[in-house]
Amino acid sequence: MCDKLWCRGGRSLGEHKSNIRFFTSTWEGVASLAGFVVQGSNGEFPFLTSSERLEVVSRVRQALPRDKLLLAGSGCESTQATVEMTVSMAQVGADAAMVVTPCYYHGRMNSAALIHHYTKVADLSPIPVVLYSVPANTGLDLPVDAVVTLSQHPNIVGIKDSGGDVTRIGLIVHKTRRQDFQVLAGSAGFLLASYAVGAVGGVCALANVLGAQVCQLERLCLTGQWEDAQKLQHRLIEPNTAVTQRFGIPGLKKTMDWFGYYGGPCRAPLRELSAPQEEALRLDFTSNGWL
Repeated sequence: MCDKLWCRGGRSLGEHKSNIRFFTSTWEGVASLAGFVVQGSNGEFPFLTSSERLEVVSRVRQALPRDKLLLAGSGCESTQATVEMTVSMAQVGADAAMVVTPCYYHGRMNSAALIHHYTKVADLSPIPVVLYSVPANTGLDLPVDAVVTLSQHPNIVGIKDSGGDVTRIGLIVHKTRRQDFQVLAGSAGFLLASYAVGAVGGVCALANVLGAQVCQLERLCLTGQWEDAQKLQHRLIEPNTAVTQRFGIPGLKKTMDWFGYYGGPCRAPLRELSAPQEEALRLDFTSNGWL
């Protein structure tokens, strides 16, 4: 899983299989994927019941080719709930668990608390654990010293870092270089920069609609074609920002509709885009040659 890219799954249970089948049957670059992520930030997991979260994982596993890995977001606010969700997701087909930092009491989520949390989860998880730091959503970064300590756990295999601080990503790569620890960029917007400092892959929301292009960027970086990689990275920045920071999940779902997938409505309280927002979103893709 370390040298490929993941594509995050969406929420709609009725359309998971058709999305995955369309994705795998029409996309020439699908061989470059290691697998899929479900129940990441774009999977709207905070708005789903526990049973819905498990059903999403189960349905994706049924539709996903067996040679593609399934990374499932199992994070919950309490350690006990996270352990139970991780075990349950493993039982319905997850190959590894991506565990976001608990954040409701973020003022008390220091290194000691987070090390204790992740160690307990990893000790009891039947599948490998990937740390997940997404400060834009949680309000906290998983501290580097905690990452370094946790990288020594035999069942913690990597981190998805969505903070966008490339110096931090490079430092984590440097500090964990003696471990078999995989550092994954959490966004296509800084994928090139992350490869330049030693990341081994990415989990990118933009890959839902521009998967072949994101994988092409990976190949250019891995083969040292930095000038071409830079040109492609530049064309991905605005679309990536549009479906993450600027318009978020509603923007990503609308874009999926445009590219032939099922994006569909968001779960409340998220709202669909207004007409002017849709127009601005489309411009971010058309002005870079993607629509």
